[in-house]
Amino acid sequence: MTTNHSATAHHHSHHFDSAQHEYESDKEGIWLFMVTEILMFGGLFVAYAIFHQIYPEMFAEGAKQLSWKMGFFNTLVLIASSLTMALGIYYNQINKSNKAFWNLIATLVLAGIFLVVKYFEYASKFETGFLPGKFLNPETVGATSQNLGMYFGLYFCMTGLHGLHVVIGMILISWLAYRTKRGDFNANYYTPVEGVGIFWHIVDLIWIFLFPLLYLVG
Repeated sequence: MTTNHSATAHHHSHHFDSAQHEYESDKEGIWLFMVTEILMFGGLFVAYAIFHQIYPEMFAEGAKQLSWKMGFFNTLVLIASSLTMALGIYYNQINKSNKAFWNLIATLVLAGIFLVVKYFEYASKFETGFLPGKFLNPETVGATSQNLGMYFGLYFCMTGLHGLHVVIGMILISWLAYRTKRGDFNANYYTPVEGVGIFWHIVDLIWIFLFPLLYLVG
């Protein structure tokens, strides 16, 4: 059942001049936090660019050990999750909490599918011996590049950190779904939903960069 809170005014915190002031301050804080996230991943992208310039053959060989089909499928999954997340925000903004709730649940399901696919990818690499850094034995896996472990070090670091953000996003979206079901959000107050939505879209965007860099390089 859709909960109608259109007439409910949001009571802003005392240290803000108005609800609009609170909303704008919250948005600025969210974007500032996301800048730090982008900078963190940016450091990894810089490392990737440097080592790819030095060892292009190593990256091409490493990418051949990955399943581009699984990576592409996960890309589609995250794009779909961005759509359902956006709909979750939209329906909260127009006081249709039931539809917002189910779109948030759909986002959780899609995120879960993404992690399951990553689990099978990781399991395959561990079984075949394509491990990060010194744990990869080039002779055992028949590698041409003696430093192939460097590629998989970047692969596990970048995708693992991204996966951690997916897990964090799922926790936050679960919290939003609970509060949405309870009727906490409406046209006058939806800042937490929009904030988590921004986080989720950035996580999805990072994967859109990771997919071609790791799976299609070379």
